[in-house]
Amino acid sequence: MVNKKIYINGVGCISPQPTLDNKSFLEETVSVESSRMKAIGPNYKEFIPPEMVRRMGRIIKMGVAAAKTSLADAECQLPDAIITGTGLGCIEDTEKFLGNMIRNNEEFLTPTAFIQSTHNTVSAQIALLIKCHGYNFTYVHRGFSFETAILDSLMQIESGQAKSVLLGAADELTENSFQIQSRMGYWRQKPADNLKLFEHPTKGTVAGEGAAFFLLHEKKNSNTYAVLQDVEMLFRPDSPEEVISEIKLFLERNGLKESNIDLLVLGRNGDIRFDSIYDSVTETAFPGVPTCNFKHLCGEYMTASSFGVWMASRILKNQQIPDMLIIGKKPETLKHILLYNHYQGINHTLILLSQA
Repeated sequence: MVNKKIYINGVGCISPQPTLDNKSFLEETVSVESSRMKAIGPNYKEFIPPEMVRRMGRIIKMGVAAAKTSLADAECQLPDAIITGTGLGCIEDTEKFLGNMIRNNEEFLTPTAFIQSTHNTVSAQIALLIKCHGYNFTYVHRGFSFETAILDSLMQIESGQAKSVLLGAADELTENSFQIQSRMGYWRQKPADNLKLFEHPTKGTVAGEGAAFFLLHEKKNSNTYAVLQDVEMLFRPDSPEEVISEIKLFLERNGLKESNIDLLVLGRNGDIRFDSIYDSVTETAFPGVPTCNFKHLCGEYMTASSFGVWMASRILKNQQIPDMLIIGKKPETLKHILLYNHYQGINHTLILLSQA
């Protein structure tokens, strides 16, 4: 439990939907008939010097653009710290470097791809561009990556080590990673319409990618979106009952009950092997509470919950839910939103956001 209120004062999100412009909120949605969804990239020269753009990998460009958007949104030029999470890191540059090693017999290798293949390159590049010399950390904990970054951010602000933190997450999808994970049974074998993902549940889901950044501050401003209240992680629970018990304890330590939750944001992805636990949790612990899904908009990836936090933050600020998202009756008030997500049934996470 965090004793100090920590506010989300700015957001920036690049996803398979047109989300980078904070003036609109899912008024238009992209429908793709495929097993994968590619993030919509802006004109990166608006965020990065042109001479640097051509040398940057796609995940770095996505992260920089989303980070700079969130800083501008919060009217903050320089945060005290930068904390990010990523599941697979800069795999495009990793593949490029390894490919060059094989083709050139490990000789005459250029260092750029190697330097940019490390997982902390995104946060490091952001720091270089905005000249931030403070605390800079990247967490690579698979489905816990973004949530661990949240936990560290909350601790930095609550302990007084930082007043503002640029929190973010980014993951990219390459052809090789898609094919490997497809052979592992992660993705649907036949193309699926992402907006109709839940109408035809089957094995596998739609792959995605994206970057989402948030400017956290100990004080709110005129643009504040929400209060980032708490986060919890649960590794390999034995049953839905264990998850429900953990949710109750999580809410209790924040002075809430299940009846205080106005909206559930859930990480359903249309995979019949993993979605049933969401049904068990909602039916048992939150009967009648309206829900929203988000992975049909961004696809599945290790830090997809960052897109869910972006969506929940926008909902709390606007105090309205787009019609195409809501399942059930629209709540009269929106004070508390609980995001529950899991990755491959292994990494289960809870994120609590409240109205500022």
